[in-house]
Amino acid sequence: MRKALLSTILLAACVCATAQNDVPNAGIIKRLRAEEQTNSKVMDIAFHLTDVSGPRLTGSPGYLNAANWARTTLAGWGLVNAALEPWGEFGRSWQQDRSYVAMTKPYYQPLIAIPRAWTGSTPGKKITTGDIVLITAKDSAELGQYAGKLKGKIVMTLVTDTLRPSFEPDGSRYADTTLARMAAAEPRNPNAQRPQGGPAQRGGPMAGRQAFQRALTALLASEKPLLVLSTQRGNDGTVFVQGGGAFTKDAPEGPASVALSSDDYLRLQRLVMAGIPVQLEADVKTSFFDKDLKGYNVVAEIAGTDPSLKEEVVMLGGHLDSWHGATGATDNAAGCAVMMEAVRLLKSLNFQPRRTIRIALWSGEEQGLFGSRNYVKNHFGDPATMQLTPDQQKISAYYNLDNGTGRLRGIYLQGNSAAKPIFSQWLAPFMDLDAGTVTINNTGSTDHVSFDAVGIPGFQFIQDPIEYNTRTHHSNMDTYDHLVPEDLKQASVIVASFVYNTAMRDEKLPRKELPKARTDTRGF
Repeated sequence: MRKALLSTILLAACVCATAQNDVPNAGIIKRLRAEEQTNSKVMDIAFHLTDVSGPRLTGSPGYLNAANWARTTLAGWGLVNAALEPWGEFGRSWQQDRSYVAMTKPYYQPLIAIPRAWTGSTPGKKITTGDIVLITAKDSAELGQYAGKLKGKIVMTLVTDTLRPSFEPDGSRYADTTLARMAAAEPRNPNAQRPQGGPAQRGGPMAGRQAFQRALTALLASEKPLLVLSTQRGNDGTVFVQGGGAFTKDAPEGPASVALSSDDYLRLQRLVMAGIPVQLEADVKTSFFDKDLKGYNVVAEIAGTDPSLKEEVVMLGGHLDSWHGATGATDNAAGCAVMMEAVRLLKSLNFQPRRTIRIALWSGEEQGLFGSRNYVKNHFGDPATMQLTPDQQKISAYYNLDNGTGRLRGIYLQGNSAAKPIFSQWLAPFMDLDAGTVTINNTGSTDHVSFDAVGIPGFQFIQDPIEYNTRTHHSNMDTYDHLVPEDLKQASVIVASFVYNTAMRDEKLPRKELPKARTDTRGF
């Protein structure tokens, strides 16, 4: 009886000690919040990454300007090993130098036009032409009728969508009911989320559109039109624009190609279809750079101090690269500014972490998570073979931020149920800041999945959407003025506290079962 009682007491003490290990340090959180409230630098960081650096397409002068500024700034705050670390070959970098497109007949109207990345320039100083070819082909087979008819022309493809008035606000925050559903979600079978079967089973309309686009790209490359016009979703002058050419080192340079606002594109299309003579003038200039084909991430550290734990690492980061239609404020200068501010907050406390803290700002995320995937492959292991390095065991966690400017509402567990009670305690001090949701759900398409793919706990925070998908994501509206300062300040404190707690735990964060080798890594 006494032995059973003693066992019960010891077990209770063990559970209590484990729980106490994850109770946040109220004094530290108070100091973090006070520093952010009185001396925040998050918006100044965002200013330098956006307005000062400009667009940050991977490898471009703007990206390198921002990366070098970030490295210098992190070193100036006292972080060590600050560097631009190459991760492998990326390809040619590119930037837009000039973009002027206007309709001159039947009347003059300047058009909102942005070059598509990795596309070429118009010849000479300015082109003026009335020869617009509207491609109305519905599939790749019908494209053959345009062979030999596009050289020296301005080319459009038929858009069947029309603009419709929107009665929904661009910006929003998560409703309590939505967060409650996320918190109540049950674990899913990860295999159930993967496409099953072969190519025939994965076909359908998407495969047909992809085949058409490949055929159109090949036709335009061989025909060499003067200028290609395109458009995507969006209204009210918002242009969603990404790539239009290849960045690989040996890829041929494609024709000049610009994305127009939907309003301008549909007006041109209606005029052409009505048989009304239309004349455009254009002066589009772009530059390619191929002297350095490598890609670079920014890395820096706060060194660990515990003799038994300092070789272990807590990582945080976000992708520094952006598309070029604007200055990449919400995608993802916001995330990088928060992560930089988080380490600045920790340094301001003269924090002596038990584990080393490493910040990483990635490149090539927009082209396929290249910066983080190659960093993981270079340092920790290859998901294709699951041959892991000894350093894979030394990473306690990686925290990522890449969903716009919205405040944090909680965290995705990425299927790691063992982390739920830990994170719930860590979020408890921030209930007054509307951050308390812990969901078992996965979220993808950004850099934490590179770590998750080799068995390292990788997490992305839940953020209010604000106007991310409706207005700013990959668009010409993604500018500094669309950032919400109070949201970024809130996020900086919460991230800093998560990093602090992870660095100070007796144990690394719990891990899921190690993933199996993946022959197809395109989905992460």
